[in-house]
Amino acid sequence: MDIKDIQELIKQVNKLNLAEVTIEKKDIKLTIRTHEPGMPSTYTVMPQQGMQLPSSQPMGIPNVAPPLQTFAAAETKAIESVESNLITIKSPMIGTFYRSSGPDKPVCINVGDEIKIGSVLCIIEAMKLFNEIESEQTGRIVKILVENAKPVEYDQPLFLIAPM
Repeated sequence: MDIKDIQELIKQVNKLNLAEVTIEKKDIKLTIRTHEPGMPSTYTVMPQQGMQLPSSQPMGIPNVAPPLQTFAAAETKAIESVESNLITIKSPMIGTFYRSSGPDKPVCINVGDEIKIGSVLCIIEAMKLFNEIESEQTGRIVKILVENAKPVEYDQPLFLIAPM
């Protein structure tokens, strides 16, 4: 089972709105869980008993199961490899993502909008400071990757744009 199979399975689990799926093949057990509708899935690949994981650890230190990887990380890699002609705009900081400057204000941008260098794309709140995130590219918004009022990590993809 390669990463593309896992990514396709995750998409299907999300599409079908399933709570949990577990698959066992030879020496791999894969569990995919969704916590609530609209939340990204997570997956864990655990080795079966006796399976050796590749390791860069020195001899004598036991291998440890790989850490939990999130769907968002897998999706980011898939987006970057599949849609290489698109530009990914990433978060410059950790904070809370907002599509508008206030609850009663219109959103900064929508899918399909043309943006220019300096266009305000969103607001990220960090430590009670509201930071306007401006575009460093000219293009058209293809996809908004984060939901309003959700936390974002540093370097997390926020938008996909088609360059113009």
